[in-house]
Amino acid sequence: MLVIPAIDLLDGKAVRLVRGERASATVYAEEPWRLAAEMCAAGAERLHVVDLDGAFSGRPVAAAAIARILREASAPVQMGGGLRDRAAVEAALAAGARWVVLGTAAVRQPDLVRELCQAFPDRIIAAVDAKDGIVTVEGWTQTSTVRAEELGRRAADWGAAALLYTDVARDGTGFGPAVEATAALAAAVPVPVIASGGIGTLADVVALAAAGIAMAVIGRALVERRFTLAEAVEAARC
Repeated sequence: MLVIPAIDLLDGKAVRLVRGERASATVYAEEPWRLAAEMCAAGAERLHVVDLDGAFSGRPVAAAAIARILREASAPVQMGGGLRDRAAVEAALAAGARWVVLGTAAVRQPDLVRELCQAFPDRIIAAVDAKDGIVTVEGWTQTSTVRAEELGRRAADWGAAALLYTDVARDGTGFGPAVEATAALAAAVPVPVIASGGIGTLADVVALAAAGIAMAVIGRALVERRFTLAEAVEAARC
C-alpha cells in the first residue's frame, strides 16, 4: 500500500482540521513548501495537497503556496480544493500537479468531470467524501443525495484514475479509518481506492493494507510525529 503524506493549506499555511471544520484549524508549518520538501526527503513517493480556502470558496486560492510546493517537492503531487471548472483543472495540471482531485464537481457537474477524465487520462481522481455513506460537497459543508458507492461507480465509468474515499466524521480525529467502508467501495469499483481520514496509529495502516487498499493519505499523525513516514511505509507492507 502506498503511503501519501497530506499537506492542507489555509491562509497560506500548512494546517490540519478536525472533520473539515475551519474553526478547528491547527497550524503546523508557516512555510508549507518546507514541509513538502521534508516529506520528500523522508521518502514520500507522492504528496496530497489541498487548497482548503479553495474548497470553501469554490475557486483556487492558494496558487502561490502550491506553486512553491510543486517547485520544492521531488515527488509527484495530487492536488485538490476549489477545482470546479475546466480552466482551473487545466491550470493545476499546467502548474505541475500530476493528478487533480475533484469532489464537488463530480457531484454538481458530472458531464464536465467525465469530459476531463477523457481529456486527461490517468490524471483525474474523484473524491468521494462521505458522511454516513452520503457524499458531502462544497468543502464538506453540504450534504448531497448521492451515496458513496454510487458516485464511485459513476467516476470509475467516466475513467477516473482513482477514487479518494474520506469518511468525513473521522478526518483529523486519529480515531481510526473506516476500513470496512473503504474496502466495500474498493470491492465495488475497478479502479484503485485511496483511503483518507482517521489514521492515527501504525495499526490503522496495517488494517488498511490487510484489507487490500491500494493507497492511504496520512496527515495529522505524520505532522504530529506519532510515527515516521518510514514506519508507516514499513507497516503498509504487512
